[in-house]
Amino acid sequence: MIGKLALRSLRHRAGAFLATFVALFIGATIVMACGGLMETGIRNNVPPERLAGAQILVTGDRSHHQAGDKKQRVLAERVELPAGLVGKVEAVPGVRKAIGERTFDAALPGGGGDGTARGHAWESAALTPYALAEGAAPRRGEVVLDAALARRARAGAGDRIRVAAHGGSAEYRVSGVARPAAGREVPQRTLFFSAADAERLSAHPGTVADIAVVTDPGADVGAVRKGVKAALDGQPVTLLTGDDRGAVEHPEVVAGGEDLVAISGVFGGLGVTVAMFVVAGTVGLSAQQRFRELALLRAVGTTRGQVRRMLLGESLAVAVLAGAAAWPAGPALGRWLFGRMTDTGMVAETVEFSQGWIPTLPAYGSLLLTTVAGTLFGTLRAVRTKPVEALGEAAVRQRWFHPVRLGLALLFLAGATALALVTALVLRGPVAASTAGPTVMCCVVGLALLGPWFAKAVSVLLHWPVRLLTGASGRLAALNCRASAVRTAAVATPVMLATAITTGMLYLQTSVAAATDREFTENLRADAVLASAAGGVDPALVTAVRRLPGVAAASATATGFAYTVRPHDGDENKHGTALQGIDAEGAGQVLATRPTAGRLADLKGNAVALPEAAARRMHRGVGDTIGLKMGDGASVDVRIVALFPAREGFETALTSASLLARHTTAGLPAQILVKAAPGVPVERLTGELGRFAARHPGLKVSDRDEVTAQRKQNTRTQMWANYLIVGMLVAYTILAVVNSTVVAVGTRRREFALQRLTGSTKGQVMRMMAIESLYVTAVGLILGTLAAATTLVPFDLSVSDSPLPSGPASIYLAVVAAAGAVTLVSTLVPTWAALRARPVEAAKV
Repeated sequence: MIGKLALRSLRHRAGAFLATFVALFIGATIVMACGGLMETGIRNNVPPERLAGAQILVTGDRSHHQAGDKKQRVLAERVELPAGLVGKVEAVPGVRKAIGERTFDAALPGGGGDGTARGHAWESAALTPYALAEGAAPRRGEVVLDAALARRARAGAGDRIRVAAHGGSAEYRVSGVARPAAGREVPQRTLFFSAADAERLSAHPGTVADIAVVTDPGADVGAVRKGVKAALDGQPVTLLTGDDRGAVEHPEVVAGGEDLVAISGVFGGLGVTVAMFVVAGTVGLSAQQRFRELALLRAVGTTRGQVRRMLLGESLAVAVLAGAAAWPAGPALGRWLFGRMTDTGMVAETVEFSQGWIPTLPAYGSLLLTTVAGTLFGTLRAVRTKPVEALGEAAVRQRWFHPVRLGLALLFLAGATALALVTALVLRGPVAASTAGPTVMCCVVGLALLGPWFAKAVSVLLHWPVRLLTGASGRLAALNCRASAVRTAAVATPVMLATAITTGMLYLQTSVAAATDREFTENLRADAVLASAAGGVDPALVTAVRRLPGVAAASATATGFAYTVRPHDGDENKHGTALQGIDAEGAGQVLATRPTAGRLADLKGNAVALPEAAARRMHRGVGDTIGLKMGDGASVDVRIVALFPAREGFETALTSASLLARHTTAGLPAQILVKAAPGVPVERLTGELGRFAARHPGLKVSDRDEVTAQRKQNTRTQMWANYLIVGMLVAYTILAVVNSTVVAVGTRRREFALQRLTGSTKGQVMRMMAIESLYVTAVGLILGTLAAATTLVPFDLSVSDSPLPSGPASIYLAVVAAAGAVTLVSTLVPTWAALRARPVEAAKV
């Protein structure tokens, strides 16, 4: 009986339930899209391209297990394998051929040099397979280009081209042009060298990047895999088959999958919370619109449970339709978001988007949770109110307070306070942003539960300014808002939610970017930077640069990451330490680092300079030794030669450039930092370096401003994916604003009719509602700004010692303008529609 009544209600209240349908549909779609992104990050599938012909790939084990840390970490660099392992693998029964892969970055400075290519030995061309379209296989001093690179360089067999690789450049004769087999595609531009040249140009002679295994026809790949594993017993290797093989060609995707899982989890959870708000507000206002109807049902004997089941049945019926519509929409949105992430470089283009049936489970689970929780909470007042009270006073109800509501509100506000204190006092640096989402949502929930009280408090502040500035219409609007605090809070809550999410999340991103850029810029004292088109720079060039006119100091530099393995306590064990390699000579001039103990001049060989806070955590000082596990898995003991102050959260330890470069994938320093002599203009320095680079093809010169501008651009490009998802959630909350406002105005048709019967004109009613909408917007903006401040103020104190966020004021001004415009339009349009009816007829409704 209750189910039939619920279905009949749907037929006769299509407009009201359409708002609920849209809210549930968008919520389920967002969660399903985030679920698809999470599945993509977990699977991290990268179909093999150039190595598709190998059934098994053997690569160095990049996993790092730290005692006491349950999480498996990923080493930052490629782990090379001894070349001698190739013979052991080839001797395994079932292995037709084992090829030791040598992989290194290369570029063509004279043509096709707008991006890097990848160099390999010709022997590996059979793995794609590549076939010669013209020419012959390369010998020493020769190179084979793939067809795409040959077109870009406008080179063919017999031509001579210059190739930059491994810190230098040389001319090679093009012996041939190769194309991948039909049906195979290799987007990465590729060069093939002779085995001797590939060995010479590889970053780490005597090693191979991986071992490609081609099995005998008909051989059991699983059995061969076991045989290879047994043959390499004791070696830290990983054996990959299937789509996992693509991670060998594109090692950057190994760490990228974790980032995708993290961002999709954060925004998926945020989407569920926002959906509960939207649905609760929409269903609650819809129930308010039917208050007399529900009261009549109670008056004729319907129990609270039956009314609750009817309302829940209505929402569940709408949820079924919303879930069916979200089934195709969720994967489509997820694929579109994934495309935007790959466009901005946040996710590697080679990762394959994966969305099966698994993300539908949390999506539909959240849909059910949102429907049930939102309906029960949103209709609580309508169900609990006594029939006589409801029939006698349906239009204005002030009974909203309940001890349970107060307890929950205080609990959420206490949680927001605790998270804010943790952010300000415990966390440091960008990691402090991890509490942003929970802090904002806890504060928003707490403020929403006590919404009528806060709405009345803010109304007291706004009452007299509104009355003084807006005349009679404003006075009436202010009195309406104060008298109907429950209704005011219902409309102001989604405005508060939209303001809190937009302001909090966007300014958080701009603050993170500003803090990161500031640390980089303040520590960089070099006036110019020399970098290579591919493969790093030759350390021998540093001495030549120091001899150039106008150069005060020059230092090779590299960046990396390491884990502290001794001592066994401190955050550095679990989270690792960022490293910057620098030459002892000139380090004090190209960097702003000033040691408080020891000397940077001693930063030679296996030496390290630590931030003071890191040294305190490890209980070590100058002269002590610590053990590091470098990015390539090598264990190194280093001696502490200096301590220096650094902002917590942005700490980077300094090592010698020669030590760090040996343990990077490139095997060479990444750049040369150059400081101009006193009185020498930067333009003169860059001109001299430009002439030097012309004598060493493959080098490029950038001044300090270009380097910092490029870093800022890269930072902001990486954040566009976050902006996109935040914008999607904000659009969802705007829907809540429209729904809440339209439904709230729809319940006041009799009120408008009575005003007109007592002498008010349509224009006066419209002016009153316009002022009232802006009044409600101001309430929502004030509360939303307060909620956003609970995240932004502690975070900015953590990263910059200033309570004000970094970012343009235009963000907040745009939020204010958008909130005012949306609320005003969604108020005036239904008001105008309500005023079209004759007052006498409307008063009878």
